[in-house]
Amino acid sequence: MRMTQPRQPATVAVNAGRPSQPGDPLNQPITPVSTYLAGGDSHYHRDATMPEHAFETVLGALEGGTALAVSSGQAAAGVIFDMLHVGAVVVAPLASYSGIQARLDELDFTGRIRLRKVDTADSAALATACEGAQLLWLETPSNPLMEVTDIATAAEIAHGAGALVSVDNTFATPILQRPLESGADFVIHSATKYLGGHSDLLLGAIVASDEDYVADFRSRRAQYGATCGALELFLAARGIRTLAIRMERHQSNAQALLDRLAAHRNVEKVRYPGFSGVISIDVRGGADAAERVCAATQLWFHATSLGSVESTLERRRRWAAESPIVPEGLIRLSVGIEDVDDLWNDLAQALDHA
Repeated sequence: MRMTQPRQPATVAVNAGRPSQPGDPLNQPITPVSTYLAGGDSHYHRDATMPEHAFETVLGALEGGTALAVSSGQAAAGVIFDMLHVGAVVVAPLASYSGIQARLDELDFTGRIRLRKVDTADSAALATACEGAQLLWLETPSNPLMEVTDIATAAEIAHGAGALVSVDNTFATPILQRPLESGADFVIHSATKYLGGHSDLLLGAIVASDEDYVADFRSRRAQYGATCGALELFLAARGIRTLAIRMERHQSNAQALLDRLAAHRNVEKVRYPGFSGVISIDVRGGADAAERVCAATQLWFHATSLGSVESTLERRRRWAAESPIVPEGLIRLSVGIEDVDDLWNDLAQALDHA
């Protein structure tokens, strides 16, 4: 009997995108090939592959649109920026992922776009900034300040001004937030992070509900060579199978650390949006103290990525491209799925060294 009731995200994550014919393997196998015999649906790896189809199907189902895999999260942003007309106004947050900031600043400097940075949670300021804009770029929660923008309100403002809306959903994932349902036109992911979840791949994705945009993005992906390897696609699809249960543990661990962090004498401020597995803290004593914390952990890995099963931390201003409005002593904590008491004991002794 066919199931007709809506399936919940945890079920979609496990089941969508699997082979379905009798005799098929349960998982879509890795296909290490670049070229296909003429006459079929596939001609060249840059066009489409079965591992790509599996990943795109499950992510699209989770986000409520059509997904397109690209070589990295940065490439996903690049594909969207590439569709903008010359001189287009782009509205972006005051602080967001440093790689995106650097790219937008460069496009603005060269005259490719006109960039307006604004507090995207301030509706009045956002409405003014969106006048004449082609694109509103949102990142919520933001990296690394963990600020939240109401997507539905921001999308209504942007659409009223004739602008498209793109949301980076890397920190929340479709388990916790579905931007297309709130009015966004595009969603992007660094699938390297929570979707993959195991620090073993580099991949990105774009999701849209308008098939015309998807076709345009697919063409641009091929033109610029932002295609993905078969192994990365396989690993990302496999990672999504456990996304719901991992996000549950990431989030519960993060929330269990909040009060302990807030009570520690060497923590000036705790930044947490109320969901996700990422926390940022401002360490008392500034940059030097924060670096001492990062060097003193034994269980937490001092590393720049996030969203994996292991816990990582870093002082974000150690990167020259990070926004100057990010405090020097801010440490971003990507809370893994380890035992939360072990995580706290290690973090507490490191904070004592500050």
